[in-house]
Amino acid sequence: MRRAQAATFWWPLVLLSGLRATEQGAFEEASFYYGTFPPGFSWGVGSSAFQTEGAWDEDGKGPSIWDDFTHSGKGHVLRGETADSACDGYYKAQEDILLLRELHVCHYRFSLSWPRLLPTGDRAEQVNEKGIKFYSDFIDALLRSNVTPIVTLHHWDLPQLLQDRFGGWQNASMASFFRDYADLCFEVFGDRVKHWITFSDPRAMVEKGYETGEHAPGLRLHGTGLYQAAHHILQAHAQAWHLYDSRWRSRQQGLVGISLNCDWGEPVDVSNPRDVEAAERYLQFSLGWFANPIYAADYPHVMKERIGTKSREQGLDLSRLPAFSRQEKSYIRGTSDFLGLGHFTTRYITERKFPSRQGPSYQNDQDLVEFVDPDWPDPGSPGLCSVPWGFRRLLHFAQTQYGNPPIYVTENGAVQRLYCTHLCDEWRIHYLKGYINEMLKALKDGVDVRGYTCWSLLDQFEWDKGYTHRYGLYHVAFAIRSKPRYPKASARFYKKIIAANGFPGRRQVRSWHQEALETCFVNDQMHATEPLLGHMRLASEIAVPTVCAACVLITALLLTLLLRHPR
Repeated sequence: MRRAQAATFWWPLVLLSGLRATEQGAFEEASFYYGTFPPGFSWGVGSSAFQTEGAWDEDGKGPSIWDDFTHSGKGHVLRGETADSACDGYYKAQEDILLLRELHVCHYRFSLSWPRLLPTGDRAEQVNEKGIKFYSDFIDALLRSNVTPIVTLHHWDLPQLLQDRFGGWQNASMASFFRDYADLCFEVFGDRVKHWITFSDPRAMVEKGYETGEHAPGLRLHGTGLYQAAHHILQAHAQAWHLYDSRWRSRQQGLVGISLNCDWGEPVDVSNPRDVEAAERYLQFSLGWFANPIYAADYPHVMKERIGTKSREQGLDLSRLPAFSRQEKSYIRGTSDFLGLGHFTTRYITERKFPSRQGPSYQNDQDLVEFVDPDWPDPGSPGLCSVPWGFRRLLHFAQTQYGNPPIYVTENGAVQRLYCTHLCDEWRIHYLKGYINEMLKALKDGVDVRGYTCWSLLDQFEWDKGYTHRYGLYHVAFAIRSKPRYPKASARFYKKIIAANGFPGRRQVRSWHQEALETCFVNDQMHATEPLLGHMRLASEIAVPTVCAACVLITALLLTLLLRHPR
C-alpha cells in the first residue's frame, strides 16, 4: 500500500509565489474535461493481504516479516498496533465481495499471502492446503459476481523463515524461492486468474525495509542494502515472468506485470537546467530504477553514474549499485506484459549537492531536495497533497520513456487521518474527481491506459502508521468486535463514475457530488449510534441470559416450596 513519505521540505513562500504564477500559465491543463473512457475500460479497487486479512496464525499460516516486526515491541508502529486481526478480511471475504458488487467495479486488485500458502516460504517443505482453498474460493466468488481478479503475488509480507535463514531479499536465493511460489500460484489459480502482478511498489519495500528501517525487516544498511534487495527483486520478477511465458501462458492466456509507485517530480524552475535535471533524476531514481531494466535492459544511466562516482569517492572499489551481466540484461528486458503504475502526489524538485563524506545514502545519491507548495490541498497527511496535474505528467513520462506500454493504474487514493472518521469525505471526492479526470486527459492524449484501481476498498492497516491513516472508500469501525463497514461519500461518488464510465457532463457530476453528501449525512448518524448499539448488544448478551437464568431458578424454588407445603 502507500509507502511512508520521505522528509518533505517547505520552501520559502516568496519563491512559491512565483511558482503559482507559472502554474496559471503552464498548468492550464488543470481545467476540467467532460468526457468518457473507452468501452471496456476497467474500474476497480484494491487491497493487500497483510493489511486486511488478519488471522495471522490461523489455519496453517506461517509468520511473515511484518508479523515479527509488529510483534517486536520496539515501537515500529504508531500506538503499538498490529495487523493480527486487521479488517478480519479472512472471515469477512464474502461480505467484502458484496461491497464490490455494490460499487459495480470491473476488477478487484488483491494480494496473496506468501506465508499463508507456503508457511516456511519454501514450496519443497510445506504447502498449506487451507490457504489454497481460501483463495480459490475467494476467486470463484469474485468471478460469480462478475469481478475480475487482479492478483499480486508479493505485497511486502515475506515469510519470516526466509528472512531468518537467508537474510531475505539481501540473498540472491530469494529469486528461486519466489519463482517456486509463483509457479504454485499459476498452477492452482491460473485457470481463473488472467492478470498477475509480481511485486507491489518494490521501491518503498526496499527503501523502508533495508535503508531507513521504518518497515519490515527493519534493517538500516544505508546506501547498500536497498540496491542489493532491488537487484534480487528484479531477478525474481524476471524468473516469474519467464516461467509463466514458457510453462503457463499457452494454456492460461494471462498477463504478468509489475506495479511501480512514483510521485511526479516537477522542477522548481523550469528555466534552470540544473532543476530540470534534478527532477529527471528524481523520476529515474524512483520509477526508472525498476522500469528501466525491464524496458531498456539496465539501470538508468544517471543512477549508474551518480552512485558509481560517490562510491569511488567513499573509497570503494565497486559501485554500491550492483551490475547486471550481459546475459541478465537480456533476460530481464521485456519481462512485463503491462506496466502497473501507482501514484498519489507531486513534489517540487531542486538540486542540492550532498558531499560523499556524509557516507552512503540513497537520498544523498540523488543530490536533490523535494518539497511541496503549502497552498496545495492537504486531504489528511503532511506531504500527501492533492496535485492532479502531476498525474497526467507522470503518465506521459511513462508513455515516452517505455514505448507506450499498456498501463494499469494500480494505486491511487487520498488518506484520511484517524481523528476525522466521519463518512462525508468531500476532500476525497475532489481528489478522485481531479485525478481521474487528469487520467482521462492523458488517455485522450494517446497514453494507453487500460484500467484504474482506487486505493483502497477498506480502511486497513497502514504499515508503520497502524490504523491512524485511512484510505478506504468504506470506513471500518475497528473498535467494534464485528468490524462493520460503512460507505463513505466517496464510495457513492466513485460508483457514479464507474456507472457513467467517466464524466458525461457538468450537471450530472454536480448532482453526483450532492447526492453522495446527502446520503453520507444519514450514514454518519447511523455510524455515530453504532457504539451505543454495540454496548446495548453487549449488555443484552450478558443481561438477558442472566435474567432468564434467575427467572428459572426463582420458578424452580417456588415450585419446590409449593410441593413441600401443599394446601
